Amino acid sequence: MDTRSDLASAGLFDDRYRAFLATVTELRPRLHRYCARMTGSVLDGEDVVQDALFEAYRKLDQYDPARALAPWLFRIAHNRCVDLLRKRGVREEAEAAVAVADAASFEEPDVVHLEPALERLVVRLPPKERACVLLKDVFGYSLVEVADLVDSTPGGVKAALSRGRSKLAALPGSEPPPRVVQPDTVRLLELYVERFNRRDWDALRELISADAKLFFADGFGGLLRESPYFGKYGEVTIVWRMASGSIDGEPAVIIFVDEGAGWQPRSAVRLEVTDGMIARIADYLWCPWILPAAWTVNVSS
Repeated sequence: MDTRSDLASAGLFDDRYRAFLATVTELRPRLHRYCARMTGSVLDGEDVVQDALFEAYRKLDQYDPARALAPWLFRIAHNRCVDLLRKRGVREEAEAAVAVADAASFEEPDVVHLEPALERLVVRLPPKERACVLLKDVFGYSLVEVADLVDSTPGGVKAALSRGRSKLAALPGSEPPPRVVQPDTVRLLELYVERFNRRDWDALRELISADAKLFFADGFGGLLRESPYFGKYGEVTIVWRMASGSIDGEPAVIIFVDEGAGWQPRSAVRLEVTDGMIARIADYLWCPWILPAAWTVNVSS
């Protein structure tokens, strides 16, 4: 089942799915942090979480309520991350020549609490090592639990942890290379923000292709023209404004809200541009955990 395409064409999300999302609210920041570190992008990470949650909802009949919910969701999210990395052409390094069987005896390595700088560098590891280091050293899962989540053995996880930790310790603490951003894309984003803040929906549509897609987290997936998107923003009761900026070097719209304590950054909107027109809008208004998980958030207007 291609749940990504299902989610992208779901239209308005139904009440049952919204109710399911409400039951996993407390888990979502942790799921997002894991997916953000696995994919190397807080925005890609949220897209993966959205896909994973939709897949979990579609597979609720397969869930064993006697098991904890969090590991089940983490495994689905992990598999989604691996799918994304494979699509990018990322390949795992060769496994150790001799695999350690599940029944082998071993001492469980201590959790190594990663410093923020090293946690940022974890994206440079191959996917399996990346996942094992994150799940063990950031999220505190046991070797057995990690093995179940990544479809490996405790011995295989131990070996991946050893390799991953050694590589992280040897990596220079340098910043990743800056993203290449086209000036036309930045200008389009600035125009989008200016017109959005004026609530000039007609002028805004001039920037958007006729078949543009919209993903509004927890609310809608499909063609923008079939959504109530602009009208809903015109009716929303919270006080909001948009600003152009970037998240970890990626151009983005930053959403600010004023709930009585002045303007505070809440979340973000990602615009995808094709042939000088906005082809996709991904709005994460109701995902306030995204910005705290970012390394840098810059606001230019």
